Amino acid sequence: MTYYITAAILIFLITYAFIISEKVHRTVIALSGAMLMVLVGVITQEEAIKHIDFNTLALLIGMMIQVLVLSKTGLFRFLSVWAAQKTKGNPVALLIALSVMVAICSAFLDNVTTVLLTVPITFTLARDLKISARPFILAQIFASNIGGTCTMIGDPPNIMMASAVKELSFNDFIVNLSLPCVISFIITIGVVLLIYRHDLRAGSKQLQRVQKIKTKGLIRSKGLLIRCLICLGITLALFCSHGQIPGWHLESGTIAVTGASLLLLTTMPGRERVLEQIFSRVEWTTIFFFVGLFVLVGGLEVNGIINWLAQQTMELTNGNATLTTLSILGLSAVMSAFVDNIPFVATMIPLVQDMGAMGYGNLEPLWWALSLGACLGGNGTVIGASANVVALAMARKHGLSVSFFGFMRIAFPLMLVSVVISGIYLWLFFL
Repeated sequence: MTYYITAAILIFLITYAFIISEKVHRTVIALSGAMLMVLVGVITQEEAIKHIDFNTLALLIGMMIQVLVLSKTGLFRFLSVWAAQKTKGNPVALLIALSVMVAICSAFLDNVTTVLLTVPITFTLARDLKISARPFILAQIFASNIGGTCTMIGDPPNIMMASAVKELSFNDFIVNLSLPCVISFIITIGVVLLIYRHDLRAGSKQLQRVQKIKTKGLIRSKGLLIRCLICLGITLALFCSHGQIPGWHLESGTIAVTGASLLLLTTMPGRERVLEQIFSRVEWTTIFFFVGLFVLVGGLEVNGIINWLAQQTMELTNGNATLTTLSILGLSAVMSAFVDNIPFVATMIPLVQDMGAMGYGNLEPLWWALSLGACLGGNGTVIGASANVVALAMARKHGLSVSFFGFMRIAFPLMLVSVVISGIYLWLFFL
């Protein structure tokens, strides 16, 4: 058993080192590390497949297809011009407006869905104003993870906790998580504006040119747009209601692929060439990066490494309510920044429930600590959350490359600030 634990830790750390170094494409190294875990026996083939979160992959693919079809209507160009004109082309106002929109949408949609919709608009705006898209993309990543923390359906850890703990209602999440998230959002966006203040300046010629752009005619196909919006509306309505309809539970991945299938069926049933173009533009490198990452984390999980870390944290606190709550918050944040938060939260849920069975007392602050840590921790690194990976992969296609350490240098301190704010909030209101 010691051999497998040692091998799992070594393979994970070496793979992670290569991902950070960016000497080899992260998809290649993630898949190689995953296959090495299988080959040396750290995880069996059956266990590896079991740990691949096909629901997440289906969600990504389904929403990517819908956004790609929607992009053919000219809607993103129209929205970018409209937003620029409404804010008079002021880059600071634009960044704040887009960040608020992303945070609100992420509270009720999946984070990945939100960035898939907003990133194309962002790059069109940046090109029109001849400014860097970097601060906009970073702000939207941070906003998506903070916004997703606020509600029961905003982020997978919250969905998992709501499924496991029937006492936690939709309104409980909003009431107990909104305040630290709003404070974190304001500070985070404020710091981004401060860091990139010199990049958020557009020339007078660009501002005048944007104001003169005619929005009429930017929508290339109104019929296609209507069909896209109907299918997207159905998808979003199902996202908001899934799990709420008795006897009819649909996973988010199923909903996304259903929406994509309906859209393709109604827009291009016989247009093979266009269909091939759509599928060729899906971010397959991102999809397979996640496959490798799921298997790598699965290797740690099946050998009890994640569980051991969680248990050690519990034992160190010796049942003290304040220490236990803050330890869960901190551990969740740090772990979620470096490994996928889904298996970590899946490990922590039964441990917290066991503490309740042993007479720990009020478990409510522990659930909120787990939610805040796991969700906000996603802002810490490039691979901390699905939205980060997808947004930066799309940015790379537009010519904007953000390195692992370049992102982490800004993101990790901001994540720690959010965690400190959450810790103070939990201490004041619950402890």
